Amino acid sequence: MHISYPITKEILTHLVSFDVLGGQSNLPILNYIISILKDHDIPYHLVPNLQGDKASLHCRIGPDVDGGLVLSGHMDVVPVSGQNWKTEPFELIENDEKLYARGSCDMKGFLACCLASIATFKNAPLKRPIYFAFSYDEEIGCLAGDELAEAIMSHYSEKPEFAIIGEPSMMQPVIGQKGICVLSTTVHGSAGHSSRIKQEVSAIHVASKLIQWLDQKMDHLISIGKTNHRFIPPHSSLHVGIIQGGIAPNVIADKCIFFWDVRVIPEDSVQEIIQEFRSYCATLEQDLRLKFEGARIITEIDHPPVPPLGTLEDSDIVPLIQKITGNTQLTTVAYAAEAGQFSNAGFKTVICGPGNIAQAHRANEYVEINQLCECLSMLENLAEEFST
Repeated sequence: MHISYPITKEILTHLVSFDVLGGQSNLPILNYIISILKDHDIPYHLVPNLQGDKASLHCRIGPDVDGGLVLSGHMDVVPVSGQNWKTEPFELIENDEKLYARGSCDMKGFLACCLASIATFKNAPLKRPIYFAFSYDEEIGCLAGDELAEAIMSHYSEKPEFAIIGEPSMMQPVIGQKGICVLSTTVHGSAGHSSRIKQEVSAIHVASKLIQWLDQKMDHLISIGKTNHRFIPPHSSLHVGIIQGGIAPNVIADKCIFFWDVRVIPEDSVQEIIQEFRSYCATLEQDLRLKFEGARIITEIDHPPVPPLGTLEDSDIVPLIQKITGNTQLTTVAYAAEAGQFSNAGFKTVICGPGNIAQAHRANEYVEINQLCECLSMLENLAEEFST
């Protein structure tokens, strides 16, 4: 077991006790993290939201020279309501070499490893700096990632070069993630007797045409070769998850709303797909108004787009992450994370962190102790690598 594991477990015990969900104020857990930094005399900087009830944090350990590396994670977690937990979700429970609690895997285990490694970083003769970057509201759309990444780039006189986003990856280096955008489309039609379906505008019928367009668009992207076999599935996907409309089988629906998402490989653009959809909606809307002047199709972005990550295998961060993890196999993931945001801000970025993503967001979430120890070893190797 790694020498820093006991302090890691102690920190993780505190971190999981803060039931800060995405969208809620993160000041309680933030203040606990700040207390650890103060104990080690680490200067820190906050990136607050406009209301002042949430903030991201970043700090530097080591010299103010170019070429440093950012260790990044988020402080919020997903809800536990409605899940069948066998233990108290916000209390760390050890059983069979696993640590159970909400956030133990996603991703407070990584935060605990970083905080437990402060002494290692401070005692090392670092020639390049190591930064922490901890965000809020990642779980509801990576809402603070862009601002945090840009704040780091603009705050320091030197320029950090690398970023490791510690999402659970079983400590395997991840060089690609899909981007995502969640949207809602509302169709306004005209109510009437179902026998007048050809004279009225059924919002449900219109919505079905729009959903068919999304499905055909996905097929089109595949047919023209827009694929990337590093991902599963190897193409961008368009998916409708919720649809609501109508009041009775014999009443033409005057309103229908559906929620959908776009997950794109790095070769595709979320913005272009959305614009094509809006153009189709505008043309269809004109035709519908010939029947009913009040016909409308309104599409809104439910969460801002999260960009994909497409780090190339010849990027300078690849041999670095392979060296400090001892894991040479590279992979990609389909879930969204802040990695694409850090990459867009100019960091050479990978995802690598303790735990299995299959444990995230579910009841009885856990992280294996050996995963935390592997992460601690990676951070120890990082300190040694940056000291040579």
